[in-house]
Amino acid sequence: MKFAKPLLLAGFALAATALYAADRTDPNAIARAELMGVIGKNTKALGDMAGGKVAFDATAAEAAKAALAEAAAKISDTFKEQGGADPADEAKPEIWANWDDFAKKADALTTAATALDATSLESVQAGMGAVGGACKDCHSTYRM
Repeated sequence: MKFAKPLLLAGFALAATALYAADRTDPNAIARAELMGVIGKNTKALGDMAGGKVAFDATAAEAAKAALAEAAAKISDTFKEQGGADPADEAKPEIWANWDDFAKKADALTTAATALDATSLESVQAGMGAVGGACKDCHSTYRM
């Protein structure tokens, strides 16, 4: 399955972000970690269905897709303010130095999440490659 590797990498990265949210002290870093946690949770739910780890459930898939798309649409607003130095923050300073590129990558996730068809296992499987790819593209550049 083409989507498995990028999805797996993105899922691990996002899950790790959620685990470390409690270690942050800057309110901006906390908001970013919480948002990434929502994205990770819903990406994982869809990925687990797509990968056969859990049975496909159209209602749960649609809910995860909607939450993922909603959270993805909030990335630019949530990341807009860099905030103070926070040693637990995993957002690289390059985000704010290359804002237009970062925003473009965030928009790519929003587009992929919105386009994902959650009505069948096959359509979720087909859409997860774009979701995982968008996560990986941004994280490989902008996440510590």
